[in-house]
Amino acid sequence: MLSIVIPIHNEEPAILRLYDGLTSVMEIINRPYELIFVDDASNDRSFDLLANLVETDSHLKVIRLRRNFGQTAALSAGFDEARGSVIISMDGDLQHDPADMPALLAKIDEGYDIASGWRKQRNDNLVMRKIPSRIANWLMSKVSGVDLHDFGTTYKAYRAEVIKDVNLYGELHRFIPALASVYGARIAEVPIQNPPRTGGASHYGIGRTFNVMFDIITIRFLLKYFTRPMHFFGRIGLASGTTGCAILFFLLVKKLLGQEIIMQHGPLLFTGGLLLLVGLVMFTTGLLGEILMRTYFESQGRRIYAIREVRSQQEAKTAGEGK
Repeated sequence: MLSIVIPIHNEEPAILRLYDGLTSVMEIINRPYELIFVDDASNDRSFDLLANLVETDSHLKVIRLRRNFGQTAALSAGFDEARGSVIISMDGDLQHDPADMPALLAKIDEGYDIASGWRKQRNDNLVMRKIPSRIANWLMSKVSGVDLHDFGTTYKAYRAEVIKDVNLYGELHRFIPALASVYGARIAEVPIQNPPRTGGASHYGIGRTFNVMFDIITIRFLLKYFTRPMHFFGRIGLASGTTGCAILFFLLVKKLLGQEIIMQHGPLLFTGGLLLLVGLVMFTTGLLGEILMRTYFESQGRRIYAIREVRSQQEAKTAGEGK
């Protein structure tokens, strides 16, 4: 079964055309499916149009959030509600063509866990969108080790067991492949069309670039130090504390030799004390992080690994008996 998750916010002009395109493609694919629209507190008639369609289409489900939580939260709500073994996410503004869906599914059928869309020919402003996007995608590829050209697009297909293991918050939906790579997800990239926007206005601007940069730093930490925060904070603390101790030892020697420390080396004394204090704070933060990580995994029964499959003679015998 396929679950198609579409977060929307004030997409009234696109709703009916998108619905028609999706149902047409689903007829071609010819597999059981459900369409899950997540209305992120639209203030136009988006929800009303979808509510009317629900009356005539049993494949359709509409979730309405209490307030505008953002795209990541809307996607998370849709993923939690999805019942399919394969989940496809896409935008609701007609800039994702439903006709590209079979190509994404083909990669999943080949054995990949995530098929990520790649807007190879983008219909966006060069300075405001294309250049910042290319820089952000290049940085994200280097930081995460996941070789993708387009992290930003929502148009992706996932195996349900993979996406349901990824906890989303903030604005991390664009980095799902990087987060899933922690658990060994196999990822393929599929070129998709990028039709020009025919109605409404983009909800994103140049200001989002700064948020993406902050998210990249977060992803780097999550990918490398999530289960061992002391390795991150401890190194900073060791460097800072060692430098501070060296400065203070140097000033102590000066003091023993009879020099006036406060008058001659006041700024250096302050710097040494501050560095030592920062080192202690970093060590403490690392220890607290280690405790929090253990509490997180043990209280929720989560594992720090993911099993793709298990094979044994006993399982082979069980499978044979089942036939």
